[in-house]
Amino acid sequence: MKVQKPFVLTIFGGSGDLSRRKLLPALYHLYLDGWLPDDFIILGIGRTRYSDDDYRNLIQEALKTHSPEYQENLISGFLKHCHYHSGDSQYDSLYKELCGRLNDFSEQYAEHPLFYLAVPPGLLQAIVTRLKKFRLCGGVSKGKIVIEKPFGRDRTSAHKLNEMLLDAVDENRIYRIDHYLGKETVQNILFFRFGNSIFEPLWNHKYIDHIQITVAEDLGIEHRGEFYEQTGVVRDLVQNHILQLVALVAMEPPFSFDGNAVRDEKVKVYRSIRVLSGSEISDSVFRGQYGSGVVNRKKVRGYREEDHVNSSSNTPTYFAGKFLIDNWRWANVPFYIRTGKRLPKRLSEIYIQFQQPPQQLFGKTSEPIMPGGFILGIQPEEEIVLQFNVKYPGMGNQPRPVDMVLNYASAFQSKSRPAYERLLIDTIKGDLTLFARMDGVEAMWSIVDPIIQWWDNHPAENFPNYRAGTWGPQAVNEFIRREGRNWRV
Repeated sequence: MKVQKPFVLTIFGGSGDLSRRKLLPALYHLYLDGWLPDDFIILGIGRTRYSDDDYRNLIQEALKTHSPEYQENLISGFLKHCHYHSGDSQYDSLYKELCGRLNDFSEQYAEHPLFYLAVPPGLLQAIVTRLKKFRLCGGVSKGKIVIEKPFGRDRTSAHKLNEMLLDAVDENRIYRIDHYLGKETVQNILFFRFGNSIFEPLWNHKYIDHIQITVAEDLGIEHRGEFYEQTGVVRDLVQNHILQLVALVAMEPPFSFDGNAVRDEKVKVYRSIRVLSGSEISDSVFRGQYGSGVVNRKKVRGYREEDHVNSSSNTPTYFAGKFLIDNWRWANVPFYIRTGKRLPKRLSEIYIQFQQPPQQLFGKTSEPIMPGGFILGIQPEEEIVLQFNVKYPGMGNQPRPVDMVLNYASAFQSKSRPAYERLLIDTIKGDLTLFARMDGVEAMWSIVDPIIQWWDNHPAENFPNYRAGTWGPQAVNEFIRREGRNWRV
């Protein structure tokens, strides 16, 4: 539904990489599709000195590069809504000027301002404390603050960040963006589960053998060596993206599709995930770091040879492990997690495997029956696949596994919209369903902190331990086979 009320969106880092590649193209697409009201303002904030016209030229160049929907004859209508203000976000002077700039817009724009902090984590405190000081997001203003992950480096720092945010604005006006939750198939997990009574009764330990979540990237760290050395795979992907997927698959039905009702159920899942001890980490969690190899027929260097990476770095680029959820629904159902860089292909999916049929009914001459399951494909193909067995045509009783596929692009004759478009429109409308909440963020850190700490205290002795272009360390395959299972891919 189209946004009805005028708004002003102030983007700190308005000329930065995230704004040029993601935010401004997403806003432009929303404008083209009629989702935005007739009256709105986009105000970019940055240290580089631009006039409004300079900034509009920058936006136009960014849209030419990053927007597949760029249309020369329509761009002027969007650009007239875009403005710029230069200044250093660490000094009070910027916020004094910002107050005046916002007051230059009519009151209807400034009544519910949005502040998007597309900046490095080190600048968050400086910006938020000054937004509070100058009453830009609290008091009589009903402003919203939007921040990007990472939300801290561990539970302690996340708690401090949350306290700082809550000192400036209420929790229901904080939008912690995880772009994974804006993907169409991720959103559809809840619709698939709770909108079809045929599936939900099967969604438990009685019928499901195990669940696999794979988030594989064929890319390396892509000029982010300094960032990745401080982050690693657990902070980058497991603590946020993957645990969000676990929660969507495992959560109980919410009493409504209200933002807090959904997030309440997700937090219950996080608090039910078994926290691993040192010996359990050694036995069922695996780390890896890629060496040189071949990906997509191209030779690539190893992680330790990447720019701005220590030549003896112990930073993991790969994670695999088993999580258990200690509640009634998921008792003894393992959730196998696998994610990493420089793997054979880009693939994100959830695989739900059902229990093996309890008896071989078709005689000793029949081939073994494969257990059925669901594949929820996130990328590169957004699709839902139901796998089940049928009888192969002929005189014998030979089973054959087949796939029933719903591909979003072919079924709906359209491509899913980029995640940022959905998340931005929800932010403007005030829908918190797809955004992380304070208690959820801290609960996710509580799950991964022991793993990070154990690895920090027990450096790997065999890095790099997988070649680029392979599916990770061999120990991961050996582990899941010992458990009587195999990776789907």
